[in-house]
Amino acid sequence: MAMAAVGVGGALGFLPLRRREVSWSVGSGARRPLVVVRASYEAGVGVMATKVGMMTYFDPATGKPIPVTIVGFREGGNVVTQVKTAATDGYDAVQVGYHGVREDKLTRPELGHLGKAGAPPLRHLQEFRLQSIDAFNPGQSLDCAELFKEGDLVDISGNSIGKGFQGGIKRHNFKRGLMTHGSKSHRALGSIGAGTTPGRVYKGKKMPGRMGGTKTKIRKLKVVKIDNDLRVLMIKGAVPGKPGNLLRITPAKIVGKNIPKN
Repeated sequence: MAMAAVGVGGALGFLPLRRREVSWSVGSGARRPLVVVRASYEAGVGVMATKVGMMTYFDPATGKPIPVTIVGFREGGNVVTQVKTAATDGYDAVQVGYHGVREDKLTRPELGHLGKAGAPPLRHLQEFRLQSIDAFNPGQSLDCAELFKEGDLVDISGNSIGKGFQGGIKRHNFKRGLMTHGSKSHRALGSIGAGTTPGRVYKGKKMPGRMGGTKTKIRKLKVVKIDNDLRVLMIKGAVPGKPGNLLRITPAKIVGKNIPKN
């Protein structure tokens, strides 16, 4: 169940946390910690979608083939489930729900949270931290055709395809050794550090391990076509994950244009 936490101290969905500062407030009583959470703003509210697959789209004007990813929307769409303000939650954000399910698929606290907004049972909840939340109300439906238009640039994030445990050549693009001339090192990793000094392996050393299956964001992808009849988006290029993967689509961040420089 990919439900985001609902409280003030919960996770900010997919928001990348930059820093968590703890300061101490001094008053008449005991000192108590004051937690300040800093996270990056989105260029605008986004939506969640489902990856359908890839195909070739031929540009009607030029006839050139364009590799596109088909992104669809499940039943239930995207619904605003909560509007968070600085007065009540410490920051301004819009929580959006996606993918309608039966009530027995959710817990009672989740159903109660969605019921306050008048939203149907939804499987996924994510937050979009915005500079202004005046245009959003709980229970409001978000239409991708109103948020995006053909030619817009978007940022798409999702979980990449898991590759399992892989070696250094596949995982980090290392070069292999000679396969002939008496070489005994073909695809082995080789030395991972000195012996006496420092006598340990540095943290972050590139070594074999789990590959893929992590959150990945691809920035500034172009919206080629919006089909309102089929309720799909055609995005130029590839997006993370395999068909059926959950995606997060937001307007592309362009510093100085839709994101302030400071």
